[in-house]
Amino acid sequence: MSKSLNIGLVGYGFMGRTHSNGYKRANDFFDLEYRPVLKAVCGRNADNAKAFADKWQYESFETDWKKLVERDDIDAIDICTPNNTHAEIAIAAAKAGKMVLCEKPLSMNTAEGEEMVKVAEEAGVKTTVWYNYRRVPAVTLAKQLIDEGRLGKIFHYRANFLQDWTINADLPQGGAALWRLDAAAAGSGVTGDLLAHCIDTAIWLNGGIKDVNAMTETFIKERQHNLTGKVEKVSIDDACAFLCHFSNGSLGLFESTRYARGHKALYTFEINGEHASIKWDLHDLHRLEYFDHRDDSLIRGWHDVHVTDGDMPYMGNWWVPGLQIGYEHTFVHQVADFLKDLETGAVTQPDFRTALETQKVCDAVLNSAANRQWTEVG
Repeated sequence: MSKSLNIGLVGYGFMGRTHSNGYKRANDFFDLEYRPVLKAVCGRNADNAKAFADKWQYESFETDWKKLVERDDIDAIDICTPNNTHAEIAIAAAKAGKMVLCEKPLSMNTAEGEEMVKVAEEAGVKTTVWYNYRRVPAVTLAKQLIDEGRLGKIFHYRANFLQDWTINADLPQGGAALWRLDAAAAGSGVTGDLLAHCIDTAIWLNGGIKDVNAMTETFIKERQHNLTGKVEKVSIDDACAFLCHFSNGSLGLFESTRYARGHKALYTFEINGEHASIKWDLHDLHRLEYFDHRDDSLIRGWHDVHVTDGDMPYMGNWWVPGLQIGYEHTFVHQVADFLKDLETGAVTQPDFRTALETQKVCDAVLNSAANRQWTEVG
């Protein structure tokens, strides 16, 4: 008989939907001792919170997250709210003895993140941060190949995350739908939103980042604010690019922008090693490109690996070989990993402490861009 894990979700936007779907499907495809129970969802608008609860079959709803945290029938708090609320909710939840699952990035800045780590570790509660791209089977396979030493010594890591949805001077900032354009709510622009994903994946695959040299740009300097109705200065970064040194001696090149016309969510990375190279593209997320120089010269070239076979990461739990999965399954995988680790006592990665390393890199990137000089991480 399975054990229940009562979930309290804070926030019912896009991420609230992806997480809820993960909770609902994980036990359908993975053999797990624990089963999530959608106990309550919390949002400021009662009508919207009730509608979300009804649609996704949450048993109840709240309009005050503090009441949700205080409830004895909640085991875990899942934070799907704007970045400026992560720390307060997570700290309160940890002090109440709740497990905490927090959307990325961990916090607004390193200082906030350090306090979140401190409180969670003192409380001894289980934590994780939803850097879901780690759970793409092709990306997990890349990790496996690197850890097996197939690439040899790593020389280069390059990644980009490109979008085009803010190329509009009339687009306002702030409010429920556009809080990512408001520095007071988001902390930063593409650095904390998009590059944080790239940085987390890079650290996971290639190890720590020592220092960075960055540049940022805000292309539209002023926008009307949805909450005040006034035209105000835009303080988030619309674009960011940075160089870095990894602890293993390799070089890194990262770029992110919301001003790349024609790209809605182009996330790619390529890693070049002594023996082999790998590359991955979110638009073709079930494939991993692999080149091995040790192959016979007559057949040496890039291999298109279709990551669907049962012996490949996660895929044995899904369909027959050749039938692929998609974006939403990464959240199912994260839930499944969290539940399995709860059963075994393992730490689900990234936990708050690991996610803090990404936050430190983000802060270093923003500081480097502001100071126009190389900046050490942390």
